[in-house]
Amino acid sequence: MKRKSFLKLLGFTPFALSMDSLTDLNKLSDSFANTERMPVLFLGHGNPMNAIEENQFVEGFRQIAKTLPKPNAILCISAHWYTRGTKVTAMEMPRTIHDFGGFPQALFEVQYPAKGHPALAKETKQLLDPVLVELDEKWGLDHGAWSVIKHLYPKADVPVIQLSIDYTKPASFHYTLAKQLSILRNKGILIIGSGNIIHNLRMVDFANFNKVDHGFDWAIEARETINALLLDGNYQPLIDYDKQSKAIQLAVPTPDHYLPLIYTLGLQQNGENMLLFNDHLLAGSLSMTSLKIV
Repeated sequence: MKRKSFLKLLGFTPFALSMDSLTDLNKLSDSFANTERMPVLFLGHGNPMNAIEENQFVEGFRQIAKTLPKPNAILCISAHWYTRGTKVTAMEMPRTIHDFGGFPQALFEVQYPAKGHPALAKETKQLLDPVLVELDEKWGLDHGAWSVIKHLYPKADVPVIQLSIDYTKPASFHYTLAKQLSILRNKGILIIGSGNIIHNLRMVDFANFNKVDHGFDWAIEARETINALLLDGNYQPLIDYDKQSKAIQLAVPTPDHYLPLIYTLGLQQNGENMLLFNDHLLAGSLSMTSLKIV
């Protein structure tokens, strides 16, 4: 398929990636100082209790934070902001959203008072043109964002915005959309996808919920297959996840927790390396696998 036809299929007009448009994007970003290219993260956020418990996964988040330059701001794509159309948070002070139930009161009392970044939200909206992006003043930071970012930056001293996932679009759309955000990596913006690669709640083994490296046969197969594709840089099967093996179909019964990974992969540049960490199965049907691209 020709490149122009491919872009049309994804809903992008050819002019969106023209040289004139790239020049305009460079001018647009002049308000943000140039930096060394920031890494990109995908974080397997898992159980909301990871926000307040001490375990090897929380420690993994803290250790990876030590390898990161201090960002000017964070843009997070969370599995838990799943919307019709694309939105970006644009408030000065996003609220901490406790979007879960049945957990101890201590979890509901957690606040993550990071500031927002309205200027970055507006920049993101323009970078994603011609996709229509709504500047949102109502959402905030859901637990897919704050429950992991609090371990990276416990002082809440880095501004955070969230970009929603348009549930009406295929993975190929999100992979291409992510590429339009690449310039932000050279402006000190840390982009984080937060979800879980293997996330089948209907098949969770609650009797062994916290048993590390406990995976059903299909989950073990899916993890091995997906990890091999990630490390080989062979992303097309991951974009076409819904056409893959039964094991991967069971690993990704719904796309919400999987699509943040696709955004992360779309941001990888030529010559960059990938590091997997927290690479363990839990509860039979979940994975905590996380990755860093740098």
